[in-house]
Amino acid sequence: MFAIKAGRAFDGEHLIAGGAAVVIDQGRILDLRPAAAPLPPACEVAEFPHATVLPGLIDTHVHLGGDGRDGALGRLAGYPDDELAEVIDAALRRHLAAGVTTVRDLGDRRWSVVLRRDRAASGDVGAPVPTILASGPPITSVRGHCWQMGGEAQSGAALRAAIRERAERRVDVVKVMASGGVLTAGTDVMSCQFSDDDLQLLVDEAHAAGLPVTAHAHGLPAVEQAVEAGVDGIEHCNCVTPAGAHIHDSLLQRLAERDVAVCPTILARSTEVRPPATVLAFTQRFGLTPEAAQAHVARMHRAGTRIVTGTDGGIATAKPHGILHAAVSGLVASGVCADQALAAATSIAAQVCGVGSRKGRLRAGYDADLLLVDGDPLSDIGALGRPAAVLAGGRWAAGPSAAERACFGQP
Repeated sequence: MFAIKAGRAFDGEHLIAGGAAVVIDQGRILDLRPAAAPLPPACEVAEFPHATVLPGLIDTHVHLGGDGRDGALGRLAGYPDDELAEVIDAALRRHLAAGVTTVRDLGDRRWSVVLRRDRAASGDVGAPVPTILASGPPITSVRGHCWQMGGEAQSGAALRAAIRERAERRVDVVKVMASGGVLTAGTDVMSCQFSDDDLQLLVDEAHAAGLPVTAHAHGLPAVEQAVEAGVDGIEHCNCVTPAGAHIHDSLLQRLAERDVAVCPTILARSTEVRPPATVLAFTQRFGLTPEAAQAHVARMHRAGTRIVTGTDGGIATAKPHGILHAAVSGLVASGVCADQALAAATSIAAQVCGVGSRKGRLRAGYDADLLLVDGDPLSDIGALGRPAAVLAGGRWAAGPSAAERACFGQP
């Protein structure tokens, strides 16, 4: 048993004034109490008086098999298994160092991340790693977006078989490519990849198997199709049309009423990193300037859409692993209040990912996944990019020195 004391705390929903102490035992939060409250006898304490403690962050959209350089998805299919395993492990380390203690992988090559998830769950982990949630290969049309990952399926029998396999492998979510993608040649972001009937079948079969569905959708037709089919989430949700991005009031209402989780995957970008040429062409074609993208997110947020944070991490130099803080900053730049943006990366993300009963909050009984940052992210969201310490399952992943960790019985 040990405790973390910090000058401020964000519990997943609200700021706790006056600081807090998080008491940890056997990898779980035993208690959350005011910083001045007495602690259990013989409880070691790590003090962070100038820091804020908050739940470990959750990146709801990553590609752990992507090496974080331009052309990553194209290279993914050619990686030997041992090299791909190294790429995945390096990605996990980068996320954890940045305070991301749970990742949801939305597209691997032939079950590589699902297998890594299962290995971690078996206890064969060594150093701490983020909790892995995984979809396996995204279901896509023949030669559709990300077909190289091995998830091609078209028509009833193939779609039913695809869902059966995912249920047998116990995926955490089904990912479907409802529209074409920017990074797959020969696909069109404005085109739906499945018929209405086929997408409806896929969603119905997944729900019957107890699996949620999230849909990659750029074009407005694919977003509308996905909402009508009853998906649980939409990735990107740019709602582009030949005249630019546009989301009409009735669609906003349906997104909110049906509680569809939207992950816009926008980042507060550094001007030093230039997106790939195909991405630049996409944004220019549809007028998706940073300001336009932020206005689009702001409109969804004001309408009551449930928004979560995700980076699409690993797919390009502009979107490497471990930059969820930039996605949270992107929400704040879109007009989302800092506490709501932090909730989108903690408690709300946990609910959307199906782990809301054990992650995303500072609450007794929850996993001791913690991030401590220098400063106050509620007044300066940039503080989220300054991690002082990270714990995953009650184990130090970053922060105190080896000597200090030894006081807590950890290497």
